Amino acid sequence: NETKVLIEKITEGIQEKKGKNIVKQTDKHRRHDMQILCNLSGELSQPGIAIVDSIKEFTRKGAGTKPSAIDGQRNAEWVAMDFSDVLVHVFLPEARNFYNLEHLWQMPS
Repeated sequence: NETKVLIEKITEGIQEKKGKNIVKQTDKHRRHDMQILCNLSGELSQPGIAIVDSIKEFTRKGAGTKPSAIDGQRNAEWVAMDFSDVLVHVFLPEARNFYNLEHLWQMPS
């Protein structure tokens, strides 16, 4: 399954740059098949860019794809990467706690 390979390569890209607290959840709103969240390992924005670059590299080489859109790289507190079937969120821990997307997804649609 192409989506399964994509998810594996995204996860490997995150782990390569020491991303933490990786959560994979199905998208209850069905815009994407899956959403993946992770925290940066550091407090600076540079690790966020490193994780995003790593995800791009792993998915290009391992799944033959690239994100159709990337948003949030300027401040790197919350970067979203859209792979059509999978949406990836890379957060600073404070931003992830504030937006609390895991809880939002548990709410009925």
